[in-house]
Amino acid sequence: MMRIERIELHVTELPVRLKRTFSSGSYDTGPSDQLLGKPVLLKIHAEGVTGIAQIRPISPGHFVADTVHSVIGAIRDIYGPLLIGKRVCDLESIDGLLTSRLAGNPAARALVDIALHDAFGKAVGLPVHALIGGRANAAIPLEWSVSLYDDPARMVADARRAVEEFGIRVLCLKAAGKGGWRTDVANFEQVRAAVGPDIMIGVDPNTGWTAADTVSALNALRDMDVGYCEQPVERADLRAMAAIRAKAGGVPIMADESLFTLQDAARIADAAAADVYCIKLYKVGGLTPARKIAALGEAHGIGINCGGLAVASQLEAAAAAHFCASVPAARTFGAAEFVFGVGVLGDDPLIAEGAMAIENGAVTVPTGPGLGLAVDEAALQRMTLQKLEVTG
Repeated sequence: MMRIERIELHVTELPVRLKRTFSSGSYDTGPSDQLLGKPVLLKIHAEGVTGIAQIRPISPGHFVADTVHSVIGAIRDIYGPLLIGKRVCDLESIDGLLTSRLAGNPAARALVDIALHDAFGKAVGLPVHALIGGRANAAIPLEWSVSLYDDPARMVADARRAVEEFGIRVLCLKAAGKGGWRTDVANFEQVRAAVGPDIMIGVDPNTGWTAADTVSALNALRDMDVGYCEQPVERADLRAMAAIRAKAGGVPIMADESLFTLQDAARIADAAAADVYCIKLYKVGGLTPARKIAALGEAHGIGINCGGLAVASQLEAAAAAHFCASVPAARTFGAAEFVFGVGVLGDDPLIAEGAMAIENGAVTVPTGPGLGLAVDEAALQRMTLQKLEVTG
């Protein structure tokens, strides 16, 4: 099996700048000449096969510690040299080796893990989903995450665009803004009136509510058919999450900020703190840990939701799509969040072949070897802001 010879790192420009607001801060990909906020593309070269992955570290302004600089440093200085000479198929031993040298750094780990899966799939001529359980779902339904605006008319406009232009059937409204939970309820009411009764609408305060706020808000939202509540309180407060779940009247509670590791997943299950795990590949460290968390969820009757916006990145979205495809629909909840990576913000100029497109609110998982996408090398060269190599 192919052994790793060298590694390339590219910090790439984005074709658009995206700004969003949520309770814990802002989401901003930054001006065109700024590295902070930009995605990192990793190439693993292994005896004629090249595995590729792309992740945008979403900090600053949110709950994940990784930045573009920490990702580059971790791979350039620690992970990269450790990978040289290793076989691309040895996912478990590589995972253990990286942990033994530099724990954490989930975005950097996700890049490595996804690129290894891409290389492995290309080496054996199989799509990534065939390596991680097969294709349980060919079509992946998508969710649209609606930014928190001061003007609720903008939230309504985003929601209507999602439903009317792209056929989206699941919306998630950001909550816990300056007006308190009553304003969040009013925002929800306006969106519900605009899109009708057949669209699932969840709320995501991004840890911005108290337990009392959450119970009050869910009581007010129940008659408007709230679909779920995502991470209402501080990430470490599993006792509050469990208390909210006990009083939620059947509204599913989703753990996002509380869930980074397999051990987090076990603690959430033990505390009966959630009905759903929100698994974001950049947050949990890639496909290998994501599969383990999904298995733990299955053992405890906890549903799986695939999060992460994958802003303007078909590569990041494709990795999520392969993961989603491997999980049977009966064990999933809601819809996948990577809609912003599959055409909503325009075409991804880095992709020459295989780009996914939204049809009736869903995408079809790629079936080519690895992630199933071909990179336009000229576009990559043109859009690279910084390039580094690791050779040993």
